[in-house]
Amino acid sequence: MAGDAPPEDRPRQIQGKVLVLTVCAAGIGGTFQYGYNLTIINAPTSFIQAFINETWLERTGLPLEGSRITLMWSFVVSAFPLGGLAGALLAGPMAIKLGRKKSLLLNNIFVILAALLVGFSRIARSFEMIMLSRFFAGINAGVGMNIQPMYLGESAPKEFRGAVTLTSASFTALGLVLGQVVGLREILGAEENWPLLLASNAVPGLIQLLLLPWAPESPRYLLIDRGDKESCICALQKLRGSSDLSSEMKEMLAEQAAVQGETAKGPWELFGNPAVRWQLITILVLSSAMQLCGNDSMYSYASYVFQEAGIPYDNIQYYIIGTGSCELITAMTCNLIIDHAGRRMLMIGGYSLMAVWAVVFMVALSLQDRFSWMPYLSMACIFAYILSFGIGPAGVTGMLPTEIFDQMTRPAGYVICGSLLWTNLFLMGMVFPFIVEGLGHFCYLPFFTVCVCTALYVSFFLPETRGKSLLEISAEFNKRNFKIQSCENSWTNLEDTKSTML
Repeated sequence: MAGDAPPEDRPRQIQGKVLVLTVCAAGIGGTFQYGYNLTIINAPTSFIQAFINETWLERTGLPLEGSRITLMWSFVVSAFPLGGLAGALLAGPMAIKLGRKKSLLLNNIFVILAALLVGFSRIARSFEMIMLSRFFAGINAGVGMNIQPMYLGESAPKEFRGAVTLTSASFTALGLVLGQVVGLREILGAEENWPLLLASNAVPGLIQLLLLPWAPESPRYLLIDRGDKESCICALQKLRGSSDLSSEMKEMLAEQAAVQGETAKGPWELFGNPAVRWQLITILVLSSAMQLCGNDSMYSYASYVFQEAGIPYDNIQYYIIGTGSCELITAMTCNLIIDHAGRRMLMIGGYSLMAVWAVVFMVALSLQDRFSWMPYLSMACIFAYILSFGIGPAGVTGMLPTEIFDQMTRPAGYVICGSLLWTNLFLMGMVFPFIVEGLGHFCYLPFFTVCVCTALYVSFFLPETRGKSLLEISAEFNKRNFKIQSCENSWTNLEDTKSTML
């Protein structure tokens, strides 16, 4: 047939189809769930608060005071990041014992359970079921955010590793936008639909259960963790669509030899291991900056700024969808350029631009009562800040543990990375209102400081990983890790020599 591809192009087509299937299947039930569950809770806020008050009145005969309703609502909101933290801690052991693919499949148990709990909460007249549902949804998101980039980074060819792994950020942004869209009053945002809205997170989980079984397991996990060379070759053939796997197998066998006799490390073991000292420092700095840079707080500030700009209250929900769309656009753009621009440039550029927009935003907030056009500048800063975050920090941070840790320390690295992300998300949710109250229009000064310091750290201490094998990246970090150790040994020897002479 005229439309048939030449025989030499068929392996490439097979590779493309299986790789796309793997990316989509992992993403829809992985980082997509984080973004989706983060935003679907916003639309029904007042409805759930009213339900909590009604339920309390039925049980006790007394209505809740305003402060107690706020407290109950804070429990509902905080259950998600607490579940995320539990999921991040579970992700490492799951990835080691079950494998990357099976862990993602079993992870859907949590989100289906969450959907059932919240779906029947109104019938059962139980707001506690909503809290428990959000906790289970958080576990699902915490596991998915750690294992998805690990799975994709280990499955992708070296030349496409950045773009493939960075799809995790694209699915997060897609989840944010779709959560905002589904929460519109015209769709599921009406009062009578809030249980259905919160239970809709089961749909992505069911899609993953249908698609992911057709994707192969991570070849690196099969070879290095399980020692199953035959299954590894089979998985590679599915992903690459070619029988010529000698180059990639040689690289993986070298990586296997480098960790021969070692077992997968726990998170606590990394802190005393000099061979991963700078990898660990890098993850601690960048994972903390991910939440402490103020991007999520921009979403919180958006409604206030749009109101000050004169946007009608009923239309604000559509403008907020625009903020999520900005992150989606930049995440997808970053996918296209990361393997050309490199990780360092995107990170430095993203944090530097965020620092600039933080200053402009604070100036605009302080002068918005004096100039009629200042609220519009504030609006522009919100979009610019989110766009800058999406350029690099949003995606590169999540993929770095795949590249800078070896097979035995990677799951533990992701546990630390995920734990910091969820802990800081919880803390920022608690602390940000007090920052606004204390600093007023200069509330972004701490975030400005974080952005500047992070950009400087990346400039001086993070090596470029683009186009390098995982062994080459480990060698780059070893130069710094063992240089420090060598200096410490030299200093100890010098002290011993002095003592002997005395």
